[in-house]
Parts: sequence; C-alpha cells; structure tokens
Amino acid sequence: MKIIVKTSVVVLAGLILAGCDENFSQGGLFKPKPEEPAKVESDSGSRPAARPAGVAAKPAATAHTAEQFDTTTPEQRAEAVAEASDGGARKLGTTIASLGNPAEAGFWIKTPLVSKAGKGRVEYPATGKSVAVDLIPIDGARTAGSRVSLAALRLLGAPLTGLPELIVYTE
Repeated sequence: MKIIVKTSVVVLAGLILAGCDENFSQGGLFKPKPEEPAKVESDSGSRPAARPAGVAAKPAATAHTAEQFDTTTPEQRAEAVAEASDGGARKLGTTIASLGNPAEAGFWIKTPLVSKAGKGRVEYPATGKSVAVDLIPIDGARTAGSRVSLAALRLLGAPLTGLPELIVYTE
C-alpha cells in the first residue's frame, strides 16, 4: 500500500511540474506563453513587421465560431476564387477531406497526393465551386484522407463537420 501511495505522489508531482515553465512565478501554470510580434530593424527603431499580402491573420485566442476562426479578408477570398481557373491545372486525384486545424489561417490542403509543397486548387463537385490553395504534403498512402483549411471549405460550400470528396489539382 505504501508503494502505491508513494508512486501516486510521484506521478501527481510529475504531472503538476510538467505544466510549469519559467512563468510559473507569474501565474503561468499550464498557461501558454504569449507570442511576441515579429520585429524588423529600421532606421527609426524596431516595429512590428507587416503581414505579407495574401497572408491571413492568426485567429484570436478567444475564437469559438467559424466566422471568428476564418480571418481571411473578402479580398483574399475573391482572389482565391479568381485564381482557381482550369487553365494549365493537372488533376492529381480525389480525396476525402476533413477540416484541418482552424487556427491555421489561409487557403491550404494537407494531402498525400503531393510529395512537395506547391500551388494548386481544390474543387467540390457537389457545389461546383473551386478555390486556389497551397498544396502541403503529408505522409500516407495516396488513398489516405486530407485536411483542408476552414477558409477553403467555407468558400467551397462544403460541410465543416462532414467528410466531403474533393478533386485536387496542381499548377
């Protein structure tokens, strides 16, 4: 019985300490460190770096709805739809897709249909809509499923909680 109690105390202490970091004295138990904005050097001192055009902002930590997680601008959405043309695209195949990490902004698909990152588009036959995306390779058989960004699924009109079948093209 003494061994079980001692083991339990050691395991509990390990779990508690696993959540500690250097911010523990500032109430940082199990609390992630706040991210610092990127800085660039300039003649007038340092200032936050501007976000490159076409890059969506990171969702707020308090985001709970699809609208709050989808930080793409109307201009970025229009551009993604406009770039999704048939010209010169090569069909890679079909994939069953699920919603990827909603905190990862932008238009992307993580799929085993590609072996290197590149540009492409996805099409949802049920609505006939297409959207330009970044193709991001993941390990797995070509028949394995893919993960798609929240912004892309919303533009395609695909169900966020479903498993839509998408056609993937590369440029």
